[in-house]
Amino acid sequence: MQRVQSPLDNNFSMSRLAMGLWRLVDWDYAPQQLVALTESLLELGVTTFDLADIYGDYRCEALYGEALRLEPALRGEMEIVSKCGIKLCGSDNDFRLNHYDSSAAHVTASVDSSLAKLGTDYLDLLLLHRPDPLMDADSLAAALQGLLEAGKVRAVGVSNFLPHQFELLQSRLQAPLVVNQIEVSPLHSQPMFDGQLDFCQRQNVVPMAWSPFAGGELFTGTGEAARRVQACLEELGAELGLEPQQVALAWLMRHPSTMVPVLGSGKIDRLKSAVAAASVDLPLETWFQLLRAARGRDVD
Repeated sequence: MQRVQSPLDNNFSMSRLAMGLWRLVDWDYAPQQLVALTESLLELGVTTFDLADIYGDYRCEALYGEALRLEPALRGEMEIVSKCGIKLCGSDNDFRLNHYDSSAAHVTASVDSSLAKLGTDYLDLLLLHRPDPLMDADSLAAALQGLLEAGKVRAVGVSNFLPHQFELLQSRLQAPLVVNQIEVSPLHSQPMFDGQLDFCQRQNVVPMAWSPFAGGELFTGTGEAARRVQACLEELGAELGLEPQQVALAWLMRHPSTMVPVLGSGKIDRLKSAVAAASVDLPLETWFQLLRAARGRDVD
């Protein structure tokens, strides 16, 4: 599978598709099963694994760390992405409500916690999970720079940041923000029109696309737009000899921003199908046919 090289950092690249591990707890896999899944993905060329400190009630990083400790050599074959900056009420804390915390102290402590849970010395990519209205850009940038210089993270980026929020943090940071992970799918195509993906292209930022199947709505949703998209995916799949999920992924990867969809299935057959979509080049009119189904109207 081809890789996506960051134009801003010659030392940072990702696989064309990333493996999302936010449902790790739900899969109820034993550590050895996670090792087998990881090995299968690496063989397929999927080397980027996406986590966050809060996933699975703060448990996913530790669960994945148990698996990596069984086969330490796997660590050198992958890129681990993790996120911080959200504090969720959970079983192991006493937060009164969900809130953001982008303070230098919290970000630094979160990285140390992630490293300990994962059993690794570094994260390949650290993302700020959400824009914080109380973000002190100077203090946060200094913390990120310190983590980079200490070797605890090798690259930094953001998630769900709008262009002006991205620019504020970047203006205070020496190192480049190499990634913005945002929601994009046929049922959430707004980033293609509201400037988010234009900004990524202009700034040479790699966009990662979370929820590329709209949380399953592409296949099981009952809303009017979801039903239109489902019918279109079936029709196009039959025409092209592809599965509906392959059409949806190829549609995202046809975009010139070179976005990296984050997969969410723990089933290897579905993952193999997804990987095959990376080699599909959708015809131009086919791409716009799915866009028309998603938006419920033709182009202007």
